[in-house]
Amino acid sequence: MTIALALLTSGLWGLADFGAGLLSRRMPAARVVVCSQGAAALVLAVVVAATGAYTEAGHRLWYAFAAGCVGPLALLCFYSALARGPMGVVSPLATAGVAIPVGIGFAVNGERPGALQYAGIAVAIVGIALAGGPRTGGAPVQRTTILLTLGAALGFGTVFALIAEASVTIPGLFLALLVQRTVNVAVGGVVLVAGERRGRRRTAAPLATGTVPDAAAISGDFSDRAGPSRRGLAWSALPAVAVVGLVDTAANGTYALSTRTGPVTVAAVLASLYPVVTALAARGILKERLLRAQAVGAGLALAGTVLLAAG
Repeated sequence: MTIALALLTSGLWGLADFGAGLLSRRMPAARVVVCSQGAAALVLAVVVAATGAYTEAGHRLWYAFAAGCVGPLALLCFYSALARGPMGVVSPLATAGVAIPVGIGFAVNGERPGALQYAGIAVAIVGIALAGGPRTGGAPVQRTTILLTLGAALGFGTVFALIAEASVTIPGLFLALLVQRTVNVAVGGVVLVAGERRGRRRTAAPLATGTVPDAAAISGDFSDRAGPSRRGLAWSALPAVAVVGLVDTAANGTYALSTRTGPVTVAAVLASLYPVVTALAARGILKERLLRAQAVGAGLALAGTVLLAAG
């Protein structure tokens, strides 16, 4: 059951990441986060009310609250990185976050890293260097993209550890996911409003001096304010955004269940394989091609993550 749930988690996360990456190229990442998590929260609210899961409220919900605070920031970093760089590089690098729940397992259980863990760390570092550094035959992945991805990895790992502690029952899991998603919307909304205000000030200043505003700044911060066509594009994307939120929430649920039915290490390893799904989707649908160094670096990063969690 642990294997089946963890593999299902990797499939769901991989598809959600691919969809979010596409959407973040059409609208601001903050809007993708708020709308997707809002749709998930609405569905979870119905589930909690129908199952009576609200009776499971307890001190463990603080873990869900904390996960809700960290999650939107991780998603913003990740979706922005997916919009900026190759999905086949960004998604594998983000799996480095699995080191956090594994590290917590070491601390709680009194375990110490073994040879495979040390090998995994070394392999992952080499992979990051190859995926993000300069190379012949093509331009490097932007440093900002790499930093955003590593920030997302740190956030994801923290969320994995927190959500695994947020409940001990199935109804409790529904309630924990609702709390997490509700806080996601609140935090993401603050980021979205702050970003749009910043964009409004940035575009208003040049107009006041008679110069032409930066078109990239306008389109980046006001994807549905730049005219009817952009507004129509944003509204037409809402169903897809909602699906991304629901799929991502389902993945969080199956991951939490997989940690209940077997070793966390096994669940973390198999769930961390989701970049394979994202990369295959990008290759099959977008015809995305990676430079050889990028492909090797991404593969090493993924291999290092597996070694780190499996050792």
